[in-house]
Amino acid sequence: MNILTIDIEDYFQVENFKKIVKFSDWDKYDTRVVRNTEKILDILDEAGTKGTFFILGWIAERYPELVKRIHQSGHEVASHGYAHQTIYSQSKEEFRMDLKKSKTILEDIIQTPILGYRAPSYSITKKSEWALDLLMEEGFKYDSSIFPIYHDHGGLPGANRYPYKIYNHREYMWEFPISTMRLLNQNIPFSGGGYFRMLPYNFVRSTIKKINKAGYPTIVYIHPWELDPEQPRIKAGYLERFRHYINISKTEEKLRYLLGDFKFKPIKDYLGSERDNR
Repeated sequence: MNILTIDIEDYFQVENFKKIVKFSDWDKYDTRVVRNTEKILDILDEAGTKGTFFILGWIAERYPELVKRIHQSGHEVASHGYAHQTIYSQSKEEFRMDLKKSKTILEDIIQTPILGYRAPSYSITKKSEWALDLLMEEGFKYDSSIFPIYHDHGGLPGANRYPYKIYNHREYMWEFPISTMRLLNQNIPFSGGGYFRMLPYNFVRSTIKKINKAGYPTIVYIHPWELDPEQPRIKAGYLERFRHYINISKTEEKLRYLLGDFKFKPIKDYLGSERDNR
């Protein structure tokens, strides 16, 4: 049983466009996150699949009915922070405030405790591992922010590739790192974002099967804007545009193949069945 995660952010809120689109200007952009998230919800409903939705507090604040629909459809609601700021760009107190704000907004909407967190741009790195202790202090039961690769925005090479417990002096929480495959002694990403869009689907499928055969779930991630080839184009540099728009017209088809070939569930369900067994 694998894990499907959806990071709820809009096309103009991504780290790739941060130098061009300021947080203070977000309200000036044409938002498309509701229609794109509803498309994902419809696809998941057709497939009979439930997932974990990591939702930006900024979006939840403006579209509480979307959050309610996600929750009422049987999916898990989790936190993606409030303002999509990388952890290492914040002080500990700034991060704690962002964390509290997003958690409070989401819990007020669905009246259910928020168990999980995913950092914007997977920004738990060597510089920001202190954030894991803060997550436990704020009552989170799991994190899914560690990407065990080299990456310019985040990444923690050498981290465990499969779900594991993180301990502090009082308690523990689970970490669900983004899935990778091993090739030439390197961790290679494949299960989400531009990696999923660029790689042939048969390669993705065979890699998931290998991970499952080893006894572990594959953590897959997508964004609503990745199912929206008609989204407005941001005037960014070549690399930023390549990362954001590559094969964007193929995401929906690949997602449908994926849901037909594999079984998925939210992290909270995996947590409930596995947390006392390892």
